[in-house]
Amino acid sequence: MAIHPTALVDAGAELGIDVEIDAYAIVRAGVVLHDGVRIGPHAVVTGPTVIGSGTRIFPFASIGEDAQDLKYRGEHSQLLIGERNIFRENVTVNRGTAGGGGITRIGSDNLFMAGSHVAHDSSVGNHCVFANCAAIAGHVTIHDRAILGGFAGVHQHSRVGRCAMVGAAAMAAQDVPPFTIAQGDRARLFGLNIVGLRRAGFKLEVLQALKAAYRELFHQGMPMRIALEQVREVYADVPEVMELVEFCETSQRGICRSAGAEQPAE
Repeated sequence: MAIHPTALVDAGAELGIDVEIDAYAIVRAGVVLHDGVRIGPHAVVTGPTVIGSGTRIFPFASIGEDAQDLKYRGEHSQLLIGERNIFRENVTVNRGTAGGGGITRIGSDNLFMAGSHVAHDSSVGNHCVFANCAAIAGHVTIHDRAILGGFAGVHQHSRVGRCAMVGAAAMAAQDVPPFTIAQGDRARLFGLNIVGLRRAGFKLEVLQALKAAYRELFHQGMPMRIALEQVREVYADVPEVMELVEFCETSQRGICRSAGAEQPAE
């Protein structure tokens, strides 16, 4: 364990093996740092917050502060962070609120580039990337392997599906389905995230099925309910297509529209 003499570590914090806390960093009461966590200079970690092993927090990051929500009244809330995450300079992550279940959750192996933000009561999966200054509002869900480009934003209560990409400077005001690319303000769908899917090891036959399902859902001009029924019937044996269908069926905010000429009816 290596704690710089100028760092302020509250007696109520719990530190694992080989934790490093650099100059002028602050670790407050209620923080749990698992083995191998590294806190950079001037970073502030506030509890109740649990940070998994191997996570790195770079200078001037603020992890676990109160929610930026007028409804927050100082109630007990938490931030739970998995393993091997990277929080670069000036990243901000807030704890939850009573109105959202009280917990903000972040999985493992994520990269949060400089200036990015995770708001209260949100959930981020595993292997996600937030590019510089990407931000998600409260109650947002980001599924595994999603990518948010620089300065991208996601509206409250929206979802970004698995292996989806929200392009740089996009504003996603509705749900972004898994495996797709969304771009623009307000964000529209521009097809499948083919590069990301190939990198994730998706087989050719799965990509072909997803392409066909995407065309059926977003480019045939049919009511979404009917299109979903048809896709479910044809591709019931393709789990990835069923994941896409179920994501759309469970949407509360609606799905981002396609940038194509023909739009599905509600």
